[in-house]
Amino acid sequence: MPATDELSLVFGALADPTRRDILTRLRTGPITVGELAANYSMSRPAISQHLAVLEGAGLIVRTVNAQWRECSIREAGLDDARAWVEQHRAEWNERLDFLGDHLMNHQSRREGAR
Repeated sequence: MPATDELSLVFGALADPTRRDILTRLRTGPITVGELAANYSMSRPAISQHLAVLEGAGLIVRTVNAQWRECSIREAGLDDARAWVEQHRAEWNERLDFLGDHLMNHQSRREGAR
C-alpha cells in the first residue's frame, strides 16, 4: 500500500524529473497548463497527471482564470520536507563528527603504541 502521509507525498512527487522540472519552471511565477505542456514531448493529459501529483503533494496550486488554468508554486509546500532534511542533516553531521573524532583518537593511539 502506498504511503499517504504528507512527507511521503512530497518526496514521491519530487522523485520524478519531469515534476522537478515543472517546479523549476514555476519559480518565475504562474504559468498556464498550455505553456507548461509546450515544454514537454508528452500529451497534455500526461502533464495534467504530473500536475495532479504535485497538487496532491501540496507543492503547487492550480487556479482557473477565465478560460485559462494557471499553476503556481505553493510557498509552504516544501516546508515539511525541508525541516525533515535539516533535522536529519544535523544528526548525520553529529554522527560523522563523532566518527571522525573516534578515528583520530584510534589513529593517535596506534601511532603512540609504535
